[in-house]
Amino acid sequence: MMTMENRKLIEVDKKLKNKPLAHLKEHLAIYGWKKLIPKIIWGIIIALAAFFLIKTAIWEYNYYQNQKGKSRPASGYTELTETLDETTPTSQQISEYTVPAANPRYLTIEKLGIANARIRKVGLKASTNQIDTPNNIFDAGWYSGSSLPGSGKTVIIDGHNGGPTQSGIFKNLPSLATGDIITIEIGNGTIFKYAVVENISIPTDEANEYMSKAQISPIVGKESLTLISCSGQWKNKTYDHRQFVRAILIES
Repeated sequence: MMTMENRKLIEVDKKLKNKPLAHLKEHLAIYGWKKLIPKIIWGIIIALAAFFLIKTAIWEYNYYQNQKGKSRPASGYTELTETLDETTPTSQQISEYTVPAANPRYLTIEKLGIANARIRKVGLKASTNQIDTPNNIFDAGWYSGSSLPGSGKTVIIDGHNGGPTQSGIFKNLPSLATGDIITIEIGNGTIFKYAVVENISIPTDEANEYMSKAQISPIVGKESLTLISCSGQWKNKTYDHRQFVRAILIES
């Protein structure tokens, strides 16, 4: 049986057949706004969600297309997908930074504009067994599996070339040349100076093999320092080379 409401709608349809806007107003007058508000709200939410998803997908595609094949300065082992701290340490944070007496505390490389950068103790990443890097892109990392300055063996230090938006401590590591000086200050204030004897870029798939060489002195009987970072081209969310700088102790 046709209800009174249905009869009214049919009459409205006949009268306003060629007036869709008036038709809509008539329906709203019959049913009221309250029944439509939830549908309107959900429609807006769904539209906004779809907009942000599409915008994010387009940004990621354009970013990685732009980075593909681009030559970039060296970086640490960490991919940019990991969370990195890009906060520049304050002078107070640097001056108040302490380590055990024999551990590396500060790194200075005058040619690269690095002055008293904090040296953090790092180990191996559990997931990859690679040397870890500091969380802050302006810190260097002393690999605790290597030797200490003054031990007569090889000290290994690594660092980032940058994070998602800023360049890091070792962005210009490839520019070091033979004879350039690298200075390490340990916890008790003793200074060790090393002179560069080798700066080489190795393809990533050969870097692990080269590590056996990087862990020993380039000159037999001399204490040495090896700096490690990433270099080369940005491909598949990482770099295709590793930068190795090897130096020998000249003063302590």
